[in-house]
Amino acid sequence: MKKNPIFSEEKQKPGIDTSNENAIPEQWDQPKAKVEERFPVVGIGASAGGLEALEQFFTHVNEPNGMAYVVIQHLDPTHKGMMPELLQRCTTMKVFQAKEGLKIRPNSIYVIPPNKSMSVLNGSLHLFAPIETRGLRLPVDYFFHSLAEDYKENSIAVILSGMGSDGSAGLRSIKEKGGIVLVQDPETAKYSGMPRSAIEAVVADIVAPADELVAKLLTFLKHFPAVHPIPSTETIDRNALDKIIILLRTKTGHDFSPYKKNSVHRRIERRMAVHKIDKISQYVRFLQENPKELDILFKELLIGVTSFFRDPAVWEFLKEKVFPSLFERLPNRYVLRAWVPACSTGEETYSLAIIFKEAQDLFKQHNKNFTLQIFATDLDADAINKARKGFFPANIATDVSPERLNRFFTPVEDEGFCIRSEIREMVVFAQQNVTKDPPFTKLDIVSCRNLLIYLESELQKRLISLFHYSLNPGGILVLGSSESNGDNRILFNSIDAKLRIYRRLISTTPSSSRQVELSASVLNIKTDTTKKNLTIKVTDNMETLADQLLLQQFAPASVLVNNEGDILYITGRTGNYLEPASGKANMNIFAMARPGLRNELPIVFHKALQCYQKVVLRNIKITDNEKVNFVDLTIQKIEKPDALKDLLIVVFSEVSAIPEKDSLKVKGRKSSSEKSAENLNDEDLRHELQRLKEEMQSSFEIMQTSQEELRSANEELQSTNEELQSTNEELTTSKEEMQSLNEELQTVNIELQSKVDDYTLVNNDMINLLNSTDIAILFLDRELHIRRFTKQTTKIFKLIQSDIGRSFTDQVSDLKYPEILNDVKEVLRTLILVEKDVATNDGRWFSVRIIPYRTVDDRIDGLVITFSDITKAKKLETELNKTIAILSSHNLDGHEKQ
Repeated sequence: MKKNPIFSEEKQKPGIDTSNENAIPEQWDQPKAKVEERFPVVGIGASAGGLEALEQFFTHVNEPNGMAYVVIQHLDPTHKGMMPELLQRCTTMKVFQAKEGLKIRPNSIYVIPPNKSMSVLNGSLHLFAPIETRGLRLPVDYFFHSLAEDYKENSIAVILSGMGSDGSAGLRSIKEKGGIVLVQDPETAKYSGMPRSAIEAVVADIVAPADELVAKLLTFLKHFPAVHPIPSTETIDRNALDKIIILLRTKTGHDFSPYKKNSVHRRIERRMAVHKIDKISQYVRFLQENPKELDILFKELLIGVTSFFRDPAVWEFLKEKVFPSLFERLPNRYVLRAWVPACSTGEETYSLAIIFKEAQDLFKQHNKNFTLQIFATDLDADAINKARKGFFPANIATDVSPERLNRFFTPVEDEGFCIRSEIREMVVFAQQNVTKDPPFTKLDIVSCRNLLIYLESELQKRLISLFHYSLNPGGILVLGSSESNGDNRILFNSIDAKLRIYRRLISTTPSSSRQVELSASVLNIKTDTTKKNLTIKVTDNMETLADQLLLQQFAPASVLVNNEGDILYITGRTGNYLEPASGKANMNIFAMARPGLRNELPIVFHKALQCYQKVVLRNIKITDNEKVNFVDLTIQKIEKPDALKDLLIVVFSEVSAIPEKDSLKVKGRKSSSEKSAENLNDEDLRHELQRLKEEMQSSFEIMQTSQEELRSANEELQSTNEELQSTNEELTTSKEEMQSLNEELQTVNIELQSKVDDYTLVNNDMINLLNSTDIAILFLDRELHIRRFTKQTTKIFKLIQSDIGRSFTDQVSDLKYPEILNDVKEVLRTLILVEKDVATNDGRWFSVRIIPYRTVDDRIDGLVITFSDITKAKKLETELNKTIAILSSHNLDGHEKQ
């Protein structure tokens, strides 16, 4: 038989040498690979029962497939590891025990040594003494975090049999970086703790028995290669992608169109690979036929990656710098308000609450007290429900210091940790879509970390502006390490650019600009309004006809308009002053005014709107091709008759000859526009200057009026928004309270159900016990009503089930015991038992015992009467007495004879 080289007694040739830590088998040198080559790396986490699962897994890893495998198995730290030798039996692929600085190569297997923690950096393995010197150790989480950071979308994580939750947190990091997650089916795992925890933590791409995972992974990679070029926007099938987004919006109510298309497309491809679908158009059809897949895709797109005190430097800066600065400038007993959008399962929210408590403890010497109200929101309802419970697995010990665990958490035996009430009561959780739902306002802190990186730049800018609106002046904005406030330096200034912490500016240019733009939009004359019809009653008589003739033949041209400038009625020939504008028909006087009149008309028109006085503007120059006309413009707001009230009459009076002074004014206007090319005297300039001052004053008044209207409208909108926000917060709080009450009621219901089950069990036991004694027992309450009786009692009393609750004194029995009622009452009075032998009408005998019924708390709540059948004993006693009597008579006769 061919010897296994690993266990050969000959001089060691090929095999694994674990005696020298830096040795690598000569014949098993690692495959050569280019340094820049990137290939998939499969991290495998296992614990109890893991060896069997690993053997099943690696039995199917024989052919080179371009992947490297790193095994993280919980090992006994005090024993030398045999894992490499054991795995080598299962596969032809080379197995190495990991060494410090060992470069990861494809088509190789690496096993963690005992009593070590391992990570990967730049493709090389690094060993550390265990981070946890005692208690819970989480080497799988530790390695998965580093694998995700180093290999990103080329990282693959596998969870096999094991107890506890090690690996679940690391899987989130793998998912965040676009990696692939495989989990052994818990039903096939020897210990299902780790697989179940993994499935609860993330949406696993593949769940299957250990011996099927390799084949399913290879099939998955054919459709979704780990080394996958980022698709360009042009190569993405936008029509199919839009259809998927529509289906998601219909199913979940959430619109993913503002999300980065490459990221969305990548996760859609992942789900296509799971179902072995090659074309996205086919996946659209699959989604239509399988609504449950929409829910899974929705979960896949919601990247709920979070942990306690992620980026520790950020939290230390908040505690030591940011909160103290807020405490110094805020009044005593101030309630700070914070908002954490995209809070996921609540780790970041609770981290903020803990940091606030610690910062407040450091600030107590200033004799100021503050409270913090945190509003935590997320789109994922399941994540919000988990956050509300405040329960976290034991592996949070890697992120939370022992001091914080002792102070802010309550350990749950063999399960994890529960957040203490002092922290939980600071937070209100609510489901919210930050991109479309109303924001929280009057905030002091907004912590939105690692949300913006998944959104398109336009939506990022909108959210930054939204946060600016939500924050009080001087409020704090905290973003993720890969995010920034973009070009919005006029909205926020940087407190620490590296940590992405910003302060809202108190007064900003954008706000002023927006107000100016709004004012300008109001000052703009509306040129496309709905036409309003005004019906004027015309009396068909001589006076009316005469008036019409005068208006048409001799009166100057005029138009009747409303306060928007829409023309309602025209009198005379207005062609010299008005002409239809090109494009869509528009009967607005401002759109139809000819050049020369177009600039002057709005100012005079708005001045006329302020009162019922005539406003006259003289000698307006109107140019029609080469023809030049001068016109006096008169505008008056109509006060009477009531039918025309508040309409305006615009009269065009043509000037046939311009007086010399007026002519000079016109020339003056022309010359000022041509940099005083003609000579004007001082008088003309003064007239022209006075006219311009009047126009400027009119414009200024209009501007002030518009600003006042805008300010008033803005205040009303703000007030309405505050009321709505307050209502929203109250509803959110009520929802939170109702949810809490519902959870309490469910808990009480479960406890009551448990007690009912216990009561039923005890009742059944008691019934069987009583029936097995074959003793007639009768239970009475204090009023001598029947409470319960055994089956044997029916042979003495004529009882049926419906007699329960009836008076004992009404019952008929076969007992020759007329004084039973007196004895019953006497026992109730004296609490002294009564015991008698009583005969029945049919010759039976019973030992009757009447005793008080005592409750657990030693209260007398009735009587218990037992009837023990002693008929046989009585018969024996009678026969014995007869025998004794006979014997006595014989003895007496003998004595007499003697």
